[in-house]
Amino acid sequence: MTTVNEPFWDEGWFVPQQTLDQELIAQLNFVPGLREALVVRQVHALEHGTVWMLTEIAEQFPAEWRRGYAELGGMSTEKGFYLYGAVDKTDLYRAVANAGDRLRSGEGNLAVHPRCGTNFSVTMFLTAGLAAGASWLLPKDPISQLVGMGTAAATAMAIAPEVGRYAQRYLTTAIPFNLAIEEIEESTDWTGNQSHFVRLRWQDSQ
Repeated sequence: MTTVNEPFWDEGWFVPQQTLDQELIAQLNFVPGLREALVVRQVHALEHGTVWMLTEIAEQFPAEWRRGYAELGGMSTEKGFYLYGAVDKTDLYRAVANAGDRLRSGEGNLAVHPRCGTNFSVTMFLTAGLAAGASWLLPKDPISQLVGMGTAAATAMAIAPEVGRYAQRYLTTAIPFNLAIEEIEESTDWTGNQSHFVRLRWQDSQ
């Protein structure tokens, strides 16, 4: 599993416009799904930042019950995000608040996480595209096709992490200028697995 010993803080980040999303919503509110997509991008960034913060907490204050913080899974929605795994509620409140503050103050790379599902989707897309290209370009004998498929898969695996990171940075996340925490709801499924829903509300930037 990935830890956050060295998050991507050494790279630059474009300067986002604080009111861009709310202006787009105001001007293009007739576009179906636009508001939901813009909200989810901000929620997605805050979800990733929260996981980074929880991992930092576990490293700074090691304890047996904090060991799973670097392995939490998540899912973003337009209402907030889910975190799957055991986490202390006080730690989670602190992590959400710190993640929002640091993202808004310029640490935009906290919005990017190597375990994001975006990376998996990018890997599948690249593998399928390269395999289709290899199949079309190479001779149709079984050996050439097999070599082509293997090369396509290896190439996709090699470049997918970087492509996935850029996809997160520019497509699937945005700095959460318009989000405020509302409440954190805790639940346990029938198998005893713990999860939390961080409910967020939209507020216009000043």
